[in-house]
Amino acid sequence: MDPMTTRFEGPAPEVGVSNDMIKRGLIVAPVLIGICAVIWGGDGAWSSAYGIAIVLANFALAAGLIAAAARISVALMMGATLFGYLIRLGLIFLAVLLVKDAGWISLPALGSTIIVTHLGLLFWEMKYVAISLAHPGLKPTPKSSLRS
Repeated sequence: MDPMTTRFEGPAPEVGVSNDMIKRGLIVAPVLIGICAVIWGGDGAWSSAYGIAIVLANFALAAGLIAAAARISVALMMGATLFGYLIRLGLIFLAVLLVKDAGWISLPALGSTIIVTHLGLLFWEMKYVAISLAHPGLKPTPKSSLRS
């Protein structure tokens, strides 16, 4: 069996991890938008909301690319991971470039939101990710035990 043409069957753990990060991102979005509104006003709030949308779309696109490519072959998955990263960086750059001169944008709010949201969600997710072959992706929740 050629490892480069092998494909992965079964559930895609990267999609579960990405969905988990998106849920957490939606939970903290009002807090980030509120902080940016206090610091940069209404433009900061709109910029923060736009930045959060960029980050969450980035996570969803990353998981989708990897999951789809893994079902075809390991080699395509590796290529999708590498070149998908470069493409997604380009899309983030393009998303910022398209609005940089808009009247409602605050570039410091947008930039700080993109950086804080990416890093914050990745670090937050590390607590919930299992690095094992037995449970790839999200750690299983422990079952409640009855104490005597």
